Amino acid sequence: MKFRFLLWMLGRLMAKASRDNVEFQQQLAGKDLVFQLHTLDGKIARHFIVRDLRVLSKRGPASAPAFAIGFKDGAYGFATMSAKNKQLAFMQGIQNKDIQIQGNPSLVIWFQGLTKHLVPKKKAVEKKAA
Repeated sequence: MKFRFLLWMLGRLMAKASRDNVEFQQQLAGKDLVFQLHTLDGKIARHFIVRDLRVLSKRGPASAPAFAIGFKDGAYGFATMSAKNKQLAFMQGIQNKDIQIQGNPSLVIWFQGLTKHLVPKKKAVEKKAA
């Protein structure tokens, strides 16, 4: 359930960032593709459509995604995507075959770079003069 919610929230965050975040929009420039995140047993799947500098998220599997990332199960997917060191968690999962990548691996790297724009920036705290 947590993984399903995480994928839904990821879709919401990417949709908002595609409307409001200039850096995020720059990463979408020239992209027209569909990608998918799912569990290997097929119980959970969500696909994301990138078109015209926007991201749209839909429930279920895509018919022909440009790339797909499959996690061994929902709990593992949630743990990996919410890990403090996501890059290390992904690399270990791929080595252990708990994560399977289908399609274009360079797009997976693009996606990982895209997600760094979803973390809200911390506002600088101004110190008041005493």
